[in-house]
Parts: sequence; C-alpha cells; structure tokens
Amino acid sequence: QVQLVDSGGDSVQAGGSLRLSCAVSGATISSVCIGWWRQAPGQAREGVTLTDTRGRTTYRGSVQGRFTISRDDAKNTLYLQMNDLKPEDTAVYYCAAQNLANALCKVTIASLYFENWGQGTQVTVSS
Repeated sequence: QVQLVDSGGDSVQAGGSLRLSCAVSGATISSVCIGWWRQAPGQAREGVTLTDTRGRTTYRGSVQGRFTISRDDAKNTLYLQMNDLKPEDTAVYYCAAQNLANALCKVTIASLYFENWGQGTQVTVSS
C-alpha cells in the first residue's frame, strides 16, 4: 500500500519561501507519476506540479518560475520549493502519486486519476 506523508507547511509573508516534503513508502517515487496539488477554501483541488518517471516536470502557469519540484530517490522523498510566495498561493497542499503513463502525467489531468494522497499541509501567505 502506498503511503504519502506531507510536511513543511507554515504561515509566511508574501515574498517568502517554504519547502514542502513528501515521504513515500510502498512505491518507488521514480517509478510513478507524482506531484503536488492544492486546494484553497471554497475552490476545487488543482494540480500545481507533477514529475513523471523520466523526471520531466509540468507546472501550473501561475507558479512557473517560482516553484520547483524535485525528488531524492535515495530517500524516496518528493519536495516542493516555493519561492516568492503570494497570498493566492494560500491553500492546503497535497502530495499525490499514481502509476500513470508519462503522457498523462501533466498538471492538466484530473485529480480523480490519483488514488494515493498525503494528508495535506497548510500553507498560508499573508500580504
């Protein structure tokens, strides 16, 4: 069974940085489509960034250039470095993984394709 444990959320001021972590067990992160989603109050869950089995990445346009996804295969851990945070980045961030074909591993894919989710970590950005 795949288990994902998110951590690293916090409250920061606009312009600040945070790094989220996702510890994965039950699967090798380099063999799955894995990434980060977020959900703000009253809004639908949206894909932020994903990385496929070849290490290729896709990003939501609003975070391009500010967020960076990375993985440590030795630790089986996924990271999300978030810089220049904005109030609109405020949300609960979730790590999610699924055994998808690389062609489907893009941020535009629906969340229903992902069966494995972390518990979420809150990121709050104040202006």
